[in-house]
Parts: sequence; structure tokens; C-alpha cells
Amino acid sequence: MFVDRVKIHCKAGKGGDGIVAFRREKYVPLGGPSGGDGGKGGSVIFETDTGKFTLLDLRYSKKVVAQDGEKGKPKKMHGANGKDVTVKVPLGTIIKDEKSGAILADLTRNGQKAIICAGGKGGRGNFHFKSSVNSAPEYCEMGEFGDEKDVIVELKVLADVGLVGFPSVGKSTLLSVVSAARPEIAEYHFTTLKPNLGMVQVPDGRSFVMADLPGLIEGASQGKGLGYEFLRHIERCRVILHVIDMGANDGRDPVEDYRIINKELENYQYRLLERPQIVVANKMDLEGASENLKRFKEAYPDVEVFETTTIIDEGLEPVLYRAADLLDQTDPFPIFDENHKEETQGVLYKFEEPKPAFEIKNLGNGRWELTGDEIEKAFHATQFNSEEADQRFARKMRIMGVDQALRDAGCQDGDIIILCNVEFAFVE
Repeated sequence: MFVDRVKIHCKAGKGGDGIVAFRREKYVPLGGPSGGDGGKGGSVIFETDTGKFTLLDLRYSKKVVAQDGEKGKPKKMHGANGKDVTVKVPLGTIIKDEKSGAILADLTRNGQKAIICAGGKGGRGNFHFKSSVNSAPEYCEMGEFGDEKDVIVELKVLADVGLVGFPSVGKSTLLSVVSAARPEIAEYHFTTLKPNLGMVQVPDGRSFVMADLPGLIEGASQGKGLGYEFLRHIERCRVILHVIDMGANDGRDPVEDYRIINKELENYQYRLLERPQIVVANKMDLEGASENLKRFKEAYPDVEVFETTTIIDEGLEPVLYRAADLLDQTDPFPIFDENHKEETQGVLYKFEEPKPAFEIKNLGNGRWELTGDEIEKAFHATQFNSEEADQRFARKMRIMGVDQALRDAGCQDGDIIILCNVEFAFVE
């Protein structure tokens, strides 16, 4: 089964907690704190594998969860890091964030890796908090949570030349003649239900990969037929080979067919019409093909047309030479994020405005809510099991300016402050 689009939930491992421990050995007076750090949580990594051709494995693995880091140990020993989870995907795979639509990674090279969810940092043990004024700290840090997100994994096959055209115009036959590929061929529409790839060898020694895509119909760019699902596979092609049934075997007009398919390519994203296009007038052995070809050339005098009869391998050699020449002259077309219009090169990094450390929301009736990545991170890192830990968290809030910001917002003594669903009393 060919699967080219799946949604999965990825969750990186949580960092291990630091611990509170003290060195207690004979003949070692005042051994001091020796709590070790927690291990780093495992990450979720996507890696290309040339042995993969579909996303079928991911269809049955809706969740990918990495291992948590281990807690720290006495004698300043570091907890073990959580194991990473590596997801093998075919070349040409794109990973998108489902929520924002941003492209997280575009994997096109063999062995290329991308960290989609980074593991959480391990918490520090009490050894790190020893100072001249606190020689025996009884608090430590909790490990950070790892990234967690829903992602869309899409496969856009890597091919140099893409075959487009209406159903039953001879695309699959052409691919089977010029390569070792064996796509299904039959006398009915939509015989091809998945992209087929074949390695084409030009007589002069050059070679390229050709993709046979399911037939397009009018309205394919808006979701009609099978074209919308598979147009994504032509996005990486540098040359488009447009096959037309010049014999009008199905009663269609070849001139109108050419216009309709190009209109669908224009309406689809990623500038498909900017790619060089080779027009193949196929089925020239049928009655009426010569008259249709004459009308086509009159309607499109500037379009170069190659006459072929693919079923008997007639006229295909000039097409292959022309395709190889165009590939030599054409650079790869970048894939753009449709929402942000930013080019992807491996992993896509976006500039984001710095977020405030915290935000205050007045809930009314003397209740206030604190939100923000930085303040929530400080909360989750604190282990509220000792007075020292509580005081350290309170000092951190003062340093961040939370106390004064609450006063400026109108917070009074005795009001309730809510942070991460935990309630605190504001005391002057």
C-alpha cells in the first residue's frame, strides 16, 4: 500500500530530576552536597532511509514517544540520558507542524536527520547550589519537559521528470518503455493509483528519475479526482513531461486538454508552470491524430512538440535527449512553506519575536493568573518540598519582576495568584 501522508503525535522524553544528597563517609568530615544531575530526555529524530518508499509504517504508529532521562544519583553521579527515537522515512519527506502549518524539516539527502522534538534538559542536583553562604543546600532542580507536538508527515517523491496529463493518455506506457518500471496498464481511467518511479537511461550515458503520476482532470487543483492528492509529488520535479492523446481516443479535444492541464498546474501552489515543459503528442498512429496535431500547432505555435507512439517505442529517443538537456540547464526548485513563504534548506528556522517572560491576567474577585514560557519553566524546575526551595523560587520571581508587576496591575495583599493550576497567596 502506498501511503504518502500521515499525522502522528511526537513526544520527547522529560529530563531526569536532580537529587538532594550529601557525602557521608568515614574520615571525610563535612563531606558536603553530592547530589547528581538528571539525565537528558530522549529526542524524536526523523532520518531518511533509501530502503523506504512509503510512509506505511507510520500509518500504524500514531504515537512516537522517546524515553525519559533518569534521576541523578549520589556522589555527583549523572543520571542516564533517555534513548532517542529515530523514525526512518523515505527521501523527499517533509514534516510540518499541524498547529502552525510551518515546515519543520525537508529531508532530501540520504542519511539526513532532523530533530523534531528535543528532549528536556536534566535538572541540577544540590551540588550545584553550594555557595559560601549556603554550604549545605537542601534543594535541587526538576527536569524540563520535552517537546510535544502533532506533526503532518508528507512524502513528495524525488524525481527529475514528472509525467502529467489526462487519464489514459499513455503516461504509464511511456514509463514502462523507457525504464524498467512496471506500472499497471489497462484500458480504463485512473489505472495508476500511486506514483511510479523509473530510472531512465539516455543513449549518450546520462540518466534521470522519471515519475508517472495519476491522471489529472479539470478541477484537480481544487480536489477533484486523484490529482490533488498526488500533485504534491511533482513539486520537486525540475522538468514536466506533458503527455497528450493526439488521437483523441476518448473523444476529448487535445487542444483543450493542454489548456486544462496547464490551468490546473497554474492554480496549484509551488510555481509548477515555471518548470520547463516538454509536450509529447502521443498515439500518433490513430486516425485523426495528424489533423489534431496540425490544429494544436496552430493554437500553440511556440510550443515544441514531440510526436510519439509509446506502445511501439516510436519517437521517444528525442524526448529523452531533450529531457536530459533541460535537466542540465535547470536548477532544483525550492519547496516553500505555503503559510510563511520561506524557503526550506534541510531544517527550517524562523525568526520569532521574543516572548515576554510572563503575562498577568486579572480574573476578578482578587484572583490573578500568571502565564508565560519562562515563568512556567521556573515553576516546573522547582521541587516544592523544602522551605529553601520555596524561598529560592520566591527570589527568582522577584528578580524577574513578577512581584512589582503584580502590584502595578493592582494586586493586593491576600489575593490569589494562579500559576500552572497551582494557587499561591500574594503576601506583602
